[in-house]
Amino acid sequence: MMRRRDKASGRFVLGPLAALAFLAGACAQAQDSPAGMTAAQVWRATSRLGYAPTPAFMPPAGVSPVDWSRQQLAAARADSQRAPRMPAESAWTTVSQAMTLPMADILAGVLAEREQRKLLQQAVVEPPAGPGSSAPADARNFTPDMRRGAAAWRLMACSDPALENPLLARMTEFWFNHFNVFAGKGQVGPFVGHYLLNAIRPHALGRFEDLLLASARHPAMLFYLDQTQSKSRGLNENYAREVMELHTLGVDGGYAQADVRELARILTGWTVDVNGGTGFRFAERQHDKDSKQFMGRLYVNQGLYEGEEALRYLARQPATAKRISMRLARFFVSDHPPQALVNRLVRVFLSSQGNMQAMMNALIESPEFWAADQALFKTPLDFACSALAVGGGVRERRDLAQSLAFLSQAGQPMNGWQTPDGYSTDAATWLAPEALTRRADHALNLAQRMAEPDYLNPFLSSSTRERVGREDLPLRTGLMLASPEFMRK
Repeated sequence: MMRRRDKASGRFVLGPLAALAFLAGACAQAQDSPAGMTAAQVWRATSRLGYAPTPAFMPPAGVSPVDWSRQQLAAARADSQRAPRMPAESAWTTVSQAMTLPMADILAGVLAEREQRKLLQQAVVEPPAGPGSSAPADARNFTPDMRRGAAAWRLMACSDPALENPLLARMTEFWFNHFNVFAGKGQVGPFVGHYLLNAIRPHALGRFEDLLLASARHPAMLFYLDQTQSKSRGLNENYAREVMELHTLGVDGGYAQADVRELARILTGWTVDVNGGTGFRFAERQHDKDSKQFMGRLYVNQGLYEGEEALRYLARQPATAKRISMRLARFFVSDHPPQALVNRLVRVFLSSQGNMQAMMNALIESPEFWAADQALFKTPLDFACSALAVGGGVRERRDLAQSLAFLSQAGQPMNGWQTPDGYSTDAATWLAPEALTRRADHALNLAQRMAEPDYLNPFLSSSTRERVGREDLPLRTGLMLASPEFMRK
């Protein structure tokens, strides 16, 4: 196995030819089965309903993977209704601040940051924050700190079952990507962590329409899709268009451009309460009070209720059920899921009023979820989370720095997708020779700080185990994480 040590960092780097030779099985779909069907089912349950099997996240002996998966679903739903756990170490204070600050304190921090930057431009030396102030001493760093903290928490949550239920982390990831916001746009950055934990996470396994409304009313979404700029005398159609095309009906969902404009009129007045501290505000003066004709329905002036009713109507449509069912099946089952599965999920969506726990239960109980021919390739985020999980989660800042750098280089920077469609999750997007080499290098670098995960051996093919067995530590661990089997979920 060709390998070299990078002179600058001292880390192992797998040479390109060696990486491609070792990972060739991944390009060929890596269909070697683990030892026995039980191992294959365990791998599927843990790497799709979470990110990877670990000693803390694996079905115990005597419990079927389906029953265990139902238990994880129930636990995830229960955890979603509780406040998230934060890392206890003082080194992660930035993470805790980014994820637990109340909305009023975030808004105060945004205003303080804006004021200090204004003073700096005027060459005025700003005073430090006064006693009792919730803003940091140097408020100019508020947005970068909040963005870094939110990105770090996502990596911690997806890789440590003691911090976050893995299925809840997976569902939060799914919905954040569906209702994507870009942390680098304008005023979105400080709100990303709050959006994740207060708009997405609590509703990840609840009713879809409640999640849609929570997203629509959050400053992160209001700023991201320019809803704050939409007024009766200055209409902005961005949010109205994306909520129909991406969040609900889909591009072929049976609406017209006139419906986009009418929905934008209905939603005028939905804005951010910057000074009041609540985050959302309905500005009556900015609302279009004339009647609207949206999707064949008449809407008369009812203020805030108009928008809420229109969004709930979109959430309950059969086209929305089809779109969400297809995306869920692609995320958890296959890039090209069987239509029979999608149809069953659509029926569950409509009969349960978009209840995501019922949807996930139907998916877990479906034969398609467990079928060996329904393959999925890990996205860069999947791979980063699963590699960290095998090593026991984020244990030091270097784990975070390396993983976040890997995600940026791999094309999936955390909270960094600029357009509202979210990251693609299919193999066609992520399975490429250069990407595989980059994954192998990242695995080898992480492995230098890991104990050998012997428990992964039953999930590896005999040829992979033989090749790994030829090497010394820590290369053995790195090759396990870079193996064809580990690239799949």
